[in-house]
Amino acid sequence: MSDPAPLPPLAEAEEALLRRGVAQFNARLFFECHDTLEVLWAALRADRRDFLQGLIQLAVAFYHLANGNRPGAVRVFDRGLERLARYPAVYAGLQAGPLREAAGRWRAAAAAGGALPDEAPPIIAFA
Repeated sequence: MSDPAPLPPLAEAEEALLRRGVAQFNARLFFECHDTLEVLWAALRADRRDFLQGLIQLAVAFYHLANGNRPGAVRVFDRGLERLARYPAVYAGLQAGPLREAAGRWRAAAAAGGALPDEAPPIIAFA
């Protein structure tokens, strides 16, 4: 499989949406993150949308967990992690690799029905 096309430079408004969505994810505002990133997702085309959809799905999975819906969270974790697995560890200025690894641990804990890690992983962005 070839590497996905890099996310092209974003327009100022698109960059602001990405930064806002990342900040919301990191503040554990997963519902809001979903809404923000979906606006950006709708404006993009091709496989670039797929990366953002993976991030959106992780936000939705964490939202489900916060509401006690483990089966729903596991299903959405699976879809989001599958999408993000297609991308390199660093993509669109974000550290996707560490996020995938941490989200995978959350997914496994949710599926096992055991205790969840203490804090959801952040999305680490490069300046």
